[in-house]
Amino acid sequence: MSKWVYAFDEVDQAKVHVGGEWDGVRSLLGGKGANLAEMTRIGVPVPPGFTITTEACNAYLAAGERFPDDMWDQVVAALKDVESAAGKKFGDPSNPLLVSCRSGAKFSMPGMMDTVLNIGLNDEVAEGMVQLTGDARFVYDSYRRLVQMFGSVVLNVDDEPFEDVLADYRSRRGVDTDSELTAEDFEEIVGKFKAIVRRLARQDFPSDPIRQLALAAEAVFRSWNGKRAFDYRNAAHIAHDLGTGVNIQTMVFGNMGDDSATGVAMSRNATTGEAKLEGDFLVNAQGEDVVAGNRVTDPIDHLREVMPALYEEFAATAKKLEQHYREMQDMEFTIERGKLWLLQTRDGKRTAQAAVRIAADQFEEGMISKEEAVMRVHPDQVDFFLHPQFDQVSRQQAIEQGDLLAIGLNVSPGAAVGIVAFDADLAEMWAKTEGKHVIMVRPETKPDDVHGMLAADGILTSRGGRTSHAALVARQFGKPAVVGVAELEIDMANRKMAVSGKEIVEGDWVSIDGTTGEVFAGQLNTKVPDIEDPWLTKLLSWADEFRRLEVWTNADYPRDAERARAYGAQGIGLCRTEHMFFEPERLPFVQQMITTESTTRRQEALDVLLPFQREDFAGLFRAMDGLPVIIRLIDPPLHEFLPSYEDLTLSITDHKIRLAHATSLLELDGILHEVEEQERMLERVEALREMNPMLGTRGVRLGIMIPELTKMQVRAIFEAACQVAREGVDAHPEVMIPLTSHVNELKRQREVLEGEARLVMDEQGTEVDYKFGTMIEIPRAAITADQMAEYAEFFSFGTNDLTQTTFGISRDDAETGFLISYLEQGILTVNPFASLDEEGVGKLMEWAVEQGRKTRPDLEVGICGEHGGDPSSIDLCHRLNIDYVSCSPFRVPIARLAAAQAALRHG
Repeated sequence: MSKWVYAFDEVDQAKVHVGGEWDGVRSLLGGKGANLAEMTRIGVPVPPGFTITTEACNAYLAAGERFPDDMWDQVVAALKDVESAAGKKFGDPSNPLLVSCRSGAKFSMPGMMDTVLNIGLNDEVAEGMVQLTGDARFVYDSYRRLVQMFGSVVLNVDDEPFEDVLADYRSRRGVDTDSELTAEDFEEIVGKFKAIVRRLARQDFPSDPIRQLALAAEAVFRSWNGKRAFDYRNAAHIAHDLGTGVNIQTMVFGNMGDDSATGVAMSRNATTGEAKLEGDFLVNAQGEDVVAGNRVTDPIDHLREVMPALYEEFAATAKKLEQHYREMQDMEFTIERGKLWLLQTRDGKRTAQAAVRIAADQFEEGMISKEEAVMRVHPDQVDFFLHPQFDQVSRQQAIEQGDLLAIGLNVSPGAAVGIVAFDADLAEMWAKTEGKHVIMVRPETKPDDVHGMLAADGILTSRGGRTSHAALVARQFGKPAVVGVAELEIDMANRKMAVSGKEIVEGDWVSIDGTTGEVFAGQLNTKVPDIEDPWLTKLLSWADEFRRLEVWTNADYPRDAERARAYGAQGIGLCRTEHMFFEPERLPFVQQMITTESTTRRQEALDVLLPFQREDFAGLFRAMDGLPVIIRLIDPPLHEFLPSYEDLTLSITDHKIRLAHATSLLELDGILHEVEEQERMLERVEALREMNPMLGTRGVRLGIMIPELTKMQVRAIFEAACQVAREGVDAHPEVMIPLTSHVNELKRQREVLEGEARLVMDEQGTEVDYKFGTMIEIPRAAITADQMAEYAEFFSFGTNDLTQTTFGISRDDAETGFLISYLEQGILTVNPFASLDEEGVGKLMEWAVEQGRKTRPDLEVGICGEHGGDPSSIDLCHRLNIDYVSCSPFRVPIARLAAAQAALRHG
């Protein structure tokens, strides 16, 4: 016979059932049930009770909402034992036992599932309790609470009719709170509440206590699959097959007079982490009054004044529980006629700042080990120290006012508030010239929008995915961004957008939250956390003691490299040289290099670009003095540096229309000249157009087709390295050749480029410590890694493109299209552009590392896609024995912690 029910004093039996592991006890009894049993075992005052297991819940749901065989017999037997322990009898008017029925899953889901209090009350029991206690007000207050809770939780009656009755009585009596109503009021209210149940549920409130209990237990089981619980589990990444326990517990009452109270408290401050009790309580109240917000609560410190002895007892109990569980505790308590009872304890929810401080403090107090302190903080919590956030009061007010417009992809965390600008030039002008706060809004961004993106406070797009251009640049520069907001209808011609029935014109205020993906109309208040938090600094220094993986950064400019180094970066894993070409003073020469058919003109343009690039690289070497700097040679197809075909076509048409209206020969000549120039540009754009440019002439192919371009870049790299070496800077350039798929590409390009590097060092009379390597972003390159390693001293996995080419999907199209459906249907459990696909992409990486190191045992291997800042991807990289991960500067502290946790997790 299966055991479906465990009394609170049977925790040892539960341990035997699950093989002795505490985690198994939590799975079986749920977190609440396990903790009630454990508190009972260590002598904390807990009202007697028992737990119906999560296994029973899953069996009930699997059987079409029928209790499993023998379960109810075990409940009845356990109830008899509770009666003996309490000295009361369930349903007996002369000495009644009342119980609560509460949910309790393995992982805390506050408020997501159901609770019913005061079960066992009916008319006869109420009369008996009045005679026993002499307190009719307390009895009928408890009775009306049962009818209301039972009606809403078990019978699905809306709360509003009940609240209307209470409001009517408060109005008639001229009082503000329910606690001021009389016994006669509550007795009448019970009758009115029963009438509501009869009318709306089309059945009477059950007077049989056993039936009340059975229906309440079923309601708790069913609440596991309720929408709010389901949505919460999705958001919290909790499995849907765990089930919930049901905890049946003797009722104790905080509403029996001025010597009774109820409250909720944390053993430490959940906002700051300060080692001080924090919470709220009410005298002469039941638990729901504290959390429901219908009465003004008192801070827990005030308990010291009104019940000093009980405050000291509670403080000592809180300390005992924290030391026992070695974790900050969230406790519910009731004081009944001067006696303290604990109704629940669990690990307390806390802010990111509090999580870091509590972990650090508990180690220094000797409560936990340094390893445990590092494991206690989730890497994503570190993110909160690095980005502005919305003030929660302001955010809630905006939601209540209907200002939440839409929710898109939360690709770059932080809050930003600004006026809408629909193009990069305007965004830059408003921000730099006029000092305005700007949100740049585009259907999607392109490389030539970067100047506007850098100037803006935040970025909002209607298209694009997590690894779109907007997302990558936003993360790179720490700009809050929300992308892929499909509901956003942007009318570029009329400089306005429509969403959720509202029209927003250029210059209107909007607020975006890149942490949640929320987009608001108007201005929300923000707050900026402090990265200089002493506890975070301490925790990250401990993390550095444990991690094997190095953490590098993706940085294109010295200011980003300096920021990343301050955050703990140990090198640059990716410098994207193409971003430098979009600077206004350089772009004309880049376009000249692309459009000219003259070799001389092309070389002239490259000669102009060389000193710009040289100074770019010198700045990076100075910022990363003594650390490696990987510079990726130009990667994107050339057409990205030119005006789009569509824009040119429209402009030429517009100019030809203007020809017909020219009023002077001078104006006519000017328009004709512009048309000729644009038509020449259009011819070149047409010549460069490709059906699939992302798999076309880019990366190493571009270097082979236009060798003078990549030779210029290598010359700039090595001239810069020699220059800073003479300044005393220790430069370590590593030249990365992108998008290789065949060893002969790599061999050919390295021969040419290394020859140029040697020529520069001979010219300068300076030797530089350098490496040549390649970006592994094509499956064929990974499969033939043993051959690639003959000509590469390092591999850097470009995991964004490697994911695209392995899955055969376009990330931008997928993330705003079928991938959403795939995730909803469970075809894919994780977005492969957010976290590395271990079974596919991970296998390619594993093979490449093994085969590459067979050829070159000292092969340096890292990743430089945005996966480098994702904790689960970092865990995989640790297991694959990769040397480093590289991520945007603002993800460096996160990666440091995640790398340490991976090392501790896997020994």
